[in-house]
Amino acid sequence: MTARRPTIRDVARRAGVSVTTVSHTFTGNGSVAAATQQRVRAAAHDLGYRPDVIAQGLRRNRLGVIALVARQLDALRPDLLVDVDYFARFAGAAAVASLAEGLGLMLVSDPTGPRAAGAALASDGFIVTEPVTDDPLVAMLSSAGIPFVTVGEVPGVPVGPGAAPHVDIESGRLTGLALDHLWESGARRVALVTGTDRNEWNLRTAAVYQRWARYRRITPCLVHVPEHLDDEGGRRAAATLLGSGPAPDGIYALTSNHALGIVAVLRERGLHVPGDVRIVAGSDAESLRAARPTISSIDLQPDELARRAVELLAARLDERPAPDHSARPVGRLVVRESSTPGAQPSGGRP
Repeated sequence: MTARRPTIRDVARRAGVSVTTVSHTFTGNGSVAAATQQRVRAAAHDLGYRPDVIAQGLRRNRLGVIALVARQLDALRPDLLVDVDYFARFAGAAAVASLAEGLGLMLVSDPTGPRAAGAALASDGFIVTEPVTDDPLVAMLSSAGIPFVTVGEVPGVPVGPGAAPHVDIESGRLTGLALDHLWESGARRVALVTGTDRNEWNLRTAAVYQRWARYRRITPCLVHVPEHLDDEGGRRAAATLLGSGPAPDGIYALTSNHALGIVAVLRERGLHVPGDVRIVAGSDAESLRAARPTISSIDLQPDELARRAVELLAARLDERPAPDHSARPVGRLVVRESSTPGAQPSGGRP
């Protein structure tokens, strides 16, 4: 015979308080003295009582859970997760920041995609990384009235009152840092290699590069290759860059694996990095730190981006003023051997 599960009334009798006091202890509603809360929780522990947090959340129209959609995680192979710093750092920092806000975090596939989990839409709100032009998830969340925050602007949507709240990834400033560094290192034929996803990082970087090239009075040279091609995408980009006209002496490649593929082709063609060609990657990764030569990169500081996203979403959920993060820039250039002429390669893979 199955033992009867203890109820909230059993806890109230054991603790010598009302049912309402027990309810307020576990929901956070009302005001319950700390000593009384301790007595209630001790009684619940002794009885083996567990509050129905889902039912409580539905009654309050809040579950205390937010969802994180990190789109590139869906496309990555599991063996690449250790190498790709951005996503692991972002998800870990978002989980810790959520705890600090009294929230739980679920990492979910895009609910508009084929691998969607139905439970994701039960979340109180969403953090969406890498929103794209005409983003179907942004459209769905907006239509359903589900609060969300994007990491990076939604391309094509004007920023201002009524726009989707977003965390600024500062792609324009970081692109300028990388390009100016290549110029200052001596590169005068600087090329750009981006992915093909229609997100802010690709689109804004290309626009800033075009303006930068005009300012420097150089002929722009852009190559776009799909992100999922990894090293092979970099090899294709390098073949295009070396296939016609003067070879570039500086390359800014947004994807870490594209940068590695470019370096491999340059080596095969007898060109030296950084002697003949300087390289900077747009997102840091373990493979760049272990490469030979080590490869300069942009550290996007995903830990800080995640913290800002959680704080912004939590403020929306609680109807508090949005936090102001404008005083502290996010993202930095990490200079290594690949963009430092005269540097001696050290360590790393062959």
